[in-house]
Amino acid sequence: MAEPTEKTAAKSSLLRSQAVAITATTTDFLVTIGLKELAKLWYVYSNATGALCGATVSFLLLRNWAFQRNTTKWHGQALRYVIASGLSLLLNTGGVWLLTELLDIQYIVSKTLVAVLMGLTVNYWMFKHFVFK
Repeated sequence: MAEPTEKTAAKSSLLRSQAVAITATTTDFLVTIGLKELAKLWYVYSNATGALCGATVSFLLLRNWAFQRNTTKWHGQALRYVIASGLSLLLNTGGVWLLTELLDIQYIVSKTLVAVLMGLTVNYWMFKHFVFK
């Protein structure tokens, strides 16, 4: 079997990172909806907590599976991940609030739109080129 090229390795990390995004997003949504609908907490708090849980799942899977950077010391990765995730959390929560409050869109629809937009524009790039470089 031939050695993987840089192009096939990049394609593999992209596909794996998208699988991680789906897993982390599922975690995020389950926690958000559970806190909002079952625990009756404010949707903004529920969204932030869901995003934090999704980020934790994401870091572990990206590091160990998608980008396979588990031989590098995790401390630096974790710090960069916190920075990247903090930005993502602010953009995510702000986007959900904006769409829900200003455009009167139901929070689940807002959350879905923001999650897709963030995944396609910000998160993959930050994780590949900043966190797990």
